This record gives sequence, structure tokens and C-alpha cells, in this order.
Amino acid sequence: MNTPLTFPNFDPIAFQVFGLAVRWYALAYISGLMAGWGYIVLMVRRSPKAMTADQVGDFFAWAILGVILGGRLGYVIFYMPGYYLFHPIEIFYVWQGGMSFHGGFLGVCGAVILFCRKRKLQLWAVADLVAAAAPIGLLLGRIANFINGELFGRTTDAPLAMVFPGGGPLGRHPSQLYEAALEGLTLFIILFIAVHFFNARRRPGLITGLFLIGYGLARIFVEFFREPDAHIGALFAFVTMGQILSLPLIGAGIWSVVLSRRRPLPTDVKVSTKSTAKR
Repeated sequence: MNTPLTFPNFDPIAFQVFGLAVRWYALAYISGLMAGWGYIVLMVRRSPKAMTADQVGDFFAWAILGVILGGRLGYVIFYMPGYYLFHPIEIFYVWQGGMSFHGGFLGVCGAVILFCRKRKLQLWAVADLVAAAAPIGLLLGRIANFINGELFGRTTDAPLAMVFPGGGPLGRHPSQLYEAALEGLTLFIILFIAVHFFNARRRPGLITGLFLIGYGLARIFVEFFREPDAHIGALFAFVTMGQILSLPLIGAGIWSVVLSRRRPLPTDVKVSTKSTAKR
């Protein structure tokens, strides 16, 4: 039997500014959004130019709102509806934690749709840009989960088993790192290859579909190693809420990939050359 590894003594607070604690989890969100922003700006320099660099910056204000509102409401609705029904004011206590990827995903979808309608942009071309950058945030977010010692895995005596501060004396799978490797790094590499070596952005919705399929499969797989939420447990047999919520993503991804051949080819956005200088 293997001796489990000891969880590193991470401080969840990265630093403090004037007495205000800045946590690694918050830095992960900020860094993921900024890195995604930069990556999308690099992609729109090449055809098809679905957005301008300025529009990318404008969109991320919408995306941040979608992530926060969607992620929080998703957690409330999917994972703890009974509790928040009787403690509605605590829905706004986001500093206490509690965010759902699936809710955040729906929030970003709403942001993409509304932004494209307002700016008259090609929906699937913009969605592909966002999907290609999304694994960056997932990678950093899961690493932050590991630093916080949360969302750990089921008990095991595997070589990577680790004793987490809140997980009792037995070794557990570091499932946060599994998710970072699969949902984050591996999925980013797959989409990077599709974008830069197979010109997949010429098939609107293909990158979005590959992201949905890749994330759904990775999440369902890792859920077999991740400890289910204590207040929910397994829904039936070994099936968890995360797996149930990931199944529609796979279906939507397959649908998007199939239809990507039928959608019109994306075109470059028209950039106004009219001078705005006062005369």
C-alpha cells in the first residue's frame, strides 16, 4: 500500500493590499480572463477576423458579467436550491465561494449572443474564438481549486493519493489536477492544433463543438475520481450531478460539429476607416 502524499501548505491568500485579502482563486479568474483576452486578440489578427481588437476588449466586460452571474446562479440552482430558497440573501455572498462551471458556461453563452446581436457580428465565428480560449481559464481555475484544497477526489491508495486538510486522514485523488490537465491543458492543445494547423475557424461552430465534446467527456471521466458534493452525493449508482450536466454539452457539441459544414463561411468584419478627428 502506497503512503499518501502530504498536501502542500498553501495559503489561499496570495497577498494583501491595505488589509484586503487577494485570494489565488480570484487571481485565477482574473488571469484566465486576461490571458483569454490576449489569445483572442492574437487570433483575430488572422482571417477570418470575426472581431476587431477593440471589440474583443468590449466583449470581455460582457463575458465577466456572464461568468459571475451565470456561475453563481448555476451553483444556486443546480447544487443548493433548497438552502438558498431559505437563505436568499446569501446568493449574493460570492466571497464565500460557490460557482458552477455549467452555470458560468450558460452565462457566457448569453453574453456572446447578446453581444453579437448588438454589434451585428457573426455568432458562430465569435463563439469559436471564445471556445478556443476557454480552456486557459479552466486550467488556472482548477489549479486554484487545488491550492485551496477544495473539490478533492475520492479515497484511494494510488501513487498520486494525497491527504487534503478537509478530506480526513485517508489519501485522495488530486482530482483538481486531473481536471486541470484534461479540461485545461489537453483541451487547449487540441483546439490550438485545430485552429492553427487545420484552419478550423473556416467551419463556423466546429471549435465550439469540439470544446463542448472535449469538456463534457473530460468532466464525466474525472467525476469518477472526484468526491461528490457532500450535500448531494451520487444521484444514482455512481452518477453525479457534474456528469448529468455534462451530457447535454456533449450532445450540443456533436450537433454543432455536424452543422458546421452547412453554415456560411465566416467573413472578416468591416472596420470603419472614417476619421473621427474634429475638423
